[in-house]
Amino acid sequence: MASILDEYEDSQNTRQSAQQRSRLAAANIGITHSGFVNVRLEEEKPIFTKQRIDFSHLEKINHFAVCNNQLCMSLGKDTLLRIDLAKPDQPNQMEMGRKDDCKVHKLFLDPSGSHLLISLSSSECLYLNRNTQKVRSLSRWRGHLIESVGWNKLLGTETNTGPILVGTSQGAIFEAEISATEGSLFNTNPDQYFRQVHSLEEDGRPAPVCCLEVERGLENKVFIIATTRKRLFQFVGKVAEGSEQQGYSSIFSQNQDLLPSFQEFPVNMGYSEITFYTSKLRSSPKAFAWMMGNGVLYGQMDYVRPDSLLSDVQVWEYTSDIDFELNKPISIVLTQFHFLLLLPDRVKAVCTLNGQVVHEDVFPDKFGPLKKMIKDPAGGLVWIYTERAVFRYHIQREARDVWQMYMSMGKFDLAKEYCRDRPECMDMVLAREAEHCFQNKRYLESAKCYALTQNYFEEIALKFIEAKQEDALKEFLLKKLNNLKPGERTQITLLVTWLTELYLNRLGQLESDDSTAPVFLETRGEFRVFLGSAKHKECLFNNRTTIYDLLASHGNVDDMVYFSVVMQDYERVISHHCQHDDYGAALDVLSKHCDEKLFYKFSPVLMQHIPKKVVDAWIQMGKRLDPKKLIPALMNYSQMGSTQQIKETIRYMEFCVYQLTVTEEAIHNYLLSLYAKYKPESLLWYLEQAGTHASDIHYDLKYALRLCAEHGYLEACVLVYKIMELYEEAVDLALQVDVDLAKSCADLPEDDEELRKKLWLKIARHVVQEEKDVKKAMNCLSSCNLLKIEDILPFFPDFVTIDHFKEAICGSLAEYNHHIEELKQEMEEATESAKRIREDIQEMRNKYGVVESQEKCAACDFPLLNRPFYLFLCGHMFHYDCLIQEVTPHLSTFKQNRLEDLQKKLAATAQASKSRHRPPPKEESDTASLGKASAGTSRETIKSDIDDVIASECVYCGELMIKSIDKPFIDPQKFEEEKASWL
Repeated sequence: MASILDEYEDSQNTRQSAQQRSRLAAANIGITHSGFVNVRLEEEKPIFTKQRIDFSHLEKINHFAVCNNQLCMSLGKDTLLRIDLAKPDQPNQMEMGRKDDCKVHKLFLDPSGSHLLISLSSSECLYLNRNTQKVRSLSRWRGHLIESVGWNKLLGTETNTGPILVGTSQGAIFEAEISATEGSLFNTNPDQYFRQVHSLEEDGRPAPVCCLEVERGLENKVFIIATTRKRLFQFVGKVAEGSEQQGYSSIFSQNQDLLPSFQEFPVNMGYSEITFYTSKLRSSPKAFAWMMGNGVLYGQMDYVRPDSLLSDVQVWEYTSDIDFELNKPISIVLTQFHFLLLLPDRVKAVCTLNGQVVHEDVFPDKFGPLKKMIKDPAGGLVWIYTERAVFRYHIQREARDVWQMYMSMGKFDLAKEYCRDRPECMDMVLAREAEHCFQNKRYLESAKCYALTQNYFEEIALKFIEAKQEDALKEFLLKKLNNLKPGERTQITLLVTWLTELYLNRLGQLESDDSTAPVFLETRGEFRVFLGSAKHKECLFNNRTTIYDLLASHGNVDDMVYFSVVMQDYERVISHHCQHDDYGAALDVLSKHCDEKLFYKFSPVLMQHIPKKVVDAWIQMGKRLDPKKLIPALMNYSQMGSTQQIKETIRYMEFCVYQLTVTEEAIHNYLLSLYAKYKPESLLWYLEQAGTHASDIHYDLKYALRLCAEHGYLEACVLVYKIMELYEEAVDLALQVDVDLAKSCADLPEDDEELRKKLWLKIARHVVQEEKDVKKAMNCLSSCNLLKIEDILPFFPDFVTIDHFKEAICGSLAEYNHHIEELKQEMEEATESAKRIREDIQEMRNKYGVVESQEKCAACDFPLLNRPFYLFLCGHMFHYDCLIQEVTPHLSTFKQNRLEDLQKKLAATAQASKSRHRPPPKEESDTASLGKASAGTSRETIKSDIDDVIASECVYCGELMIKSIDKPFIDPQKFEEEKASWL
């Protein structure tokens, strides 16, 4: 067969589309009150879509089973068809090998699709494994008509079923195990064992076991569900760890003393069927639906409850068109939100949330009556077959309309859960929930929901205003504000302003009532959190003037200060504190936020009232403040005469000079003025440590000199004069203070002996003429070696006797004699040195060297004797032209020009000598000879000058080579050219 899939049937699709359109129209989805417009560009596909599978070439279908994409069908009398739905074009058809007239009673396929059990009407059972082609008989099962199988989902493999449960038509429950592997020579049966573990009864008689289901919970707990025609049994027990292979006999043995837990319904339609819904493959079922006589028993699976596995159980009664005589249900399948009932001619889909029929599909009569409906738990597909046709149902987006049902039931959380990806539906659910909360006077919850909807803003706001619910209105506005996008600036501005007004009104109401103090504090906290919101900081900043006006109109000073801090409008905060004479708080704000501009602005006011704290804050700021910009505040208030302000001003100036090492002249000049006026004991110390050279001084010397002179600080003036190198003025002024000070000034010009002598003469004159102290005058002679006794004699009066100068005159004469002796000795040494030099010169003239014939030039490496050459004492020998070539690059520009001139002159003399072949006139012979002698003398002189330039020292061993050590081997200007020549 080419393909197992066929096209959709047009008639069925048309009917389903019509039903879907009517259902969507009834849902009232379109242009909604919320402002959402739900435009459906394409018709939504129905949830349940039927597809016919083409088996037209096969015999009639007796039974059908499908699981894990493995499909098995019983055809005709003895044919079995297996199809792997992953490879639908490779069917596997085989004969069961039965020659008698027995028929297939039921097919059972395990969850993995590996094990197929074939129950025959002759109370026999056959087994077929997916990986084999041989149908094998289960001999131990013979004599029992199999009605149901409870597969082992935990231990089952492709070759072994593990312990399973088998229900028969006589109410017996057997435990068995089947292995597909070949047994021994004497045991070839696939059934490992087959033993009865329990039996079920109805009305005191055995009843057929219609369904069996085995599930495992936590802590090795096992749940077994078994159904008869009108009873549902539950068996719960624990299996010891590691004993899973021992089967389920222990579960039933635990309940022998007590009747098993069961539910019974009075109506019996001859059979029942139970189905389960599993959300994920290999997980435990979450819900069940049991089709029995009274209707469909639907509920959830709870694996935690100790007494029962079933919870939230309810019965959906059959609709009136279902008749047990002619039209009773055949099969049931459970999905996430629906169960499908199979009737002889149609399929009904009933919603498990409200019990309403949401889909009904009638099958044409040409296919015959419907026989069975099966769901593949692996793929979720639903299969229905008749004797001549097979149909498959696809279930798509089953949960898409569930939100409406939950919404109508008031289960809004579940409704929102199932419409998260559909904003128009979410909006309808939120609007319904908000309206529901509003009607039940849960205004805050209503406001939160309304804020998430797209309903008209004005309408909702008016609802809360009319209900006088300001808190709910505030909550609505806050939520609405948080949901706005940053680009919606106008809306954000309106909401922020409105909320500010609401908060202020509420705070005003609560402030007047002492009994609401906790509420007041809580509301104020919320308001401050709102003002400090980072999300709306930009809006608050842009509209801060409006917020300030609102706060001022309500007289809310504290919150205005808080808002100013949030907006970092510290200038307003500090101004507020200063206006209320709270200078400490103002300084705290300044110190906390360290804004330099605010320091410059408010320091004058603060310095007037709390100078010490202000200076402490300045010092803490350190280099972040510019002291020059603080001088106006310091000077203004220091002139008012406050001792503390002056003291703190000096402290800050000293901090700037000595710790921050500020070099600004204005700062140093101001500190000088403060010292001169208020702290003179520190003036001289400051001048001394400031430096003794003008380049090291950071204050204005002229200003310092004028300041010290005005206040009569002569010693300080002397120090300034010394720094200014006005030594005469320094000495003159120092003589008015102390002679020793003058002496220290007189020794300062060390490089100018004449000036030093002049200064010492000033000191000597002052000592002699003013102090009339001859002994001090003599001390001046010993202190300065430039003064002689004859220099100071004119300063003494005529009546002074020679006794006062006797020692000084004798000392001076002795010094003269000593100096004369030193000069004589130097002259003798100079004469001896000149004599030795003359002898050395004479010896050098007679010195010679021997040059061998094989010697070569050190520069060109050619034989030396071929051309004129030079021999140096170091042993290096150079041709004349080679030496010039080696020396020239190392010569200075002046010497290079000098050498070039000498070479030109030498060439000119050589040219003149070549003209000797012409005999001179007789009368001029004497003159010519004299000219030749003169030319020869000049030529020797030129050669001697050239030797002085190029041969004064060896080019390899002399000073030229030492000076050239830092020069590159290749001239940088010729480097590229040289580099290219190497390539």
